[in-house]
Amino acid sequence: MKKLELHWQIMIGMFLGILFGFGMAQLTWGKDFIMDWIGPFGQIFVNLLKLIAVPLILASLIKGISDLKDISKFRNIGFRTIGIYMFTTVIAITIGLVLVNVIEPGEGISEDTITKLSNTYANDSSIQGKISEATNQKERGPLQFLVDMVPSNAIAAMSNNKLMLQVIFFTIFMGISMLLVGEKRSKPLKDFFDSLNDVILKMVDLIMLAAPFAVFALLSQVVVTADDPEILQKLLSYSGVVILGLLLMITFYCSLVYLYTKKNPIWFLKQMSPAQLLAFSTSSSAATLPVTMERVEEHIGVDKEVSSFVLPVGATINMDGTSLYQAVAAVFIMQVLWPEGLTFGNQLSIVVTALLASIGSAAVPGAGMVMLVIVLEAIGFPADLYPVALALIFAVDRPLDMCRTVVNVTGDATVSMIVAKSVGKLHKNPKAKNWDDNYDEVK
Repeated sequence: MKKLELHWQIMIGMFLGILFGFGMAQLTWGKDFIMDWIGPFGQIFVNLLKLIAVPLILASLIKGISDLKDISKFRNIGFRTIGIYMFTTVIAITIGLVLVNVIEPGEGISEDTITKLSNTYANDSSIQGKISEATNQKERGPLQFLVDMVPSNAIAAMSNNKLMLQVIFFTIFMGISMLLVGEKRSKPLKDFFDSLNDVILKMVDLIMLAAPFAVFALLSQVVVTADDPEILQKLLSYSGVVILGLLLMITFYCSLVYLYTKKNPIWFLKQMSPAQLLAFSTSSSAATLPVTMERVEEHIGVDKEVSSFVLPVGATINMDGTSLYQAVAAVFIMQVLWPEGLTFGNQLSIVVTALLASIGSAAVPGAGMVMLVIVLEAIGFPADLYPVALALIFAVDRPLDMCRTVVNVTGDATVSMIVAKSVGKLHKNPKAKNWDDNYDEVK
């Protein structure tokens, strides 16, 4: 009997998890049971993926750079990557602005709904924390993001997944230095990182064996912790605009894949589906990064020289789904609370601010709301309305966060394919590795 493909296993796990969550939500003890006895297994899975994210970046990026033999190749990959990421982010923000201005989801929100949302969420500690964090970021100098990229302690940077840019900076610095000392002197260190890279990728294969069960746990937990269904229904039009925009971004990526790399978009989505489904379940680009790299290299055929740089950088600065969401959310909030702020100048400011805010944003759940506050501050939104503004969208933030993370991960994979094609590093017949490839040697 043919083994069921991984993406189907994960989809079955997600479907059963949602059904189980809805069923348990009807029982008085159901939520506590899932939180105490089911949810922890999903968190263990996410922790395992985060555990190997930094070692994978370290090993694969150093291997990729040291294999180049030519610093000019790395420069070409770097400039193309940053340029394409900025282009796709601008497209995402533009799509969001066009949709929210045409559909106007804020027109259907009543005063009663605003009052109920404000009473429910305005004083929520999570919302207050995001406002405070955004204020701290705004008070930093214009070049602070460059300072934040350079770690004062490499080991400390590797201990925090939020400091991904610092890890990337140190790793690139180390990889370039290995090229400059010469192949003979750097060979022992290169052999070590080559071996480490193989071991980490095998760890990815082993962790993915638990993926169907993990997404069952994660999705059932999401369902039982969902907010008031009545409020969710009131925000359906806003959510629909965001999801429509995200679907258009997926279509845009597929068009780029077809037009530039000449690959079948359906094939591309099929190869990326396990990473996309994990992104949906975890709401974290950083946690999904090991799986994204494995799918892009072993199943799509992007050379490690390209993927080892493009994907970690993308997990940090390429937030197309999040940027689109910010554009829709900002205008939606203005439509409801501050209609006089809906000027062309403010919407142009949203494009620029959302683009800049996406650089260095943490690739973790909830970071989008911090970026949204920064966008609102940039257009002069009344400060006293921030709690109400975030309360307006807080109820549906988690499910939308799950959807936009899928777009973020898909965008990373698309750009890696485009860059690889442009430098002749997109292979036609990649060979996928399985967890038991070498099992006969040790059993």
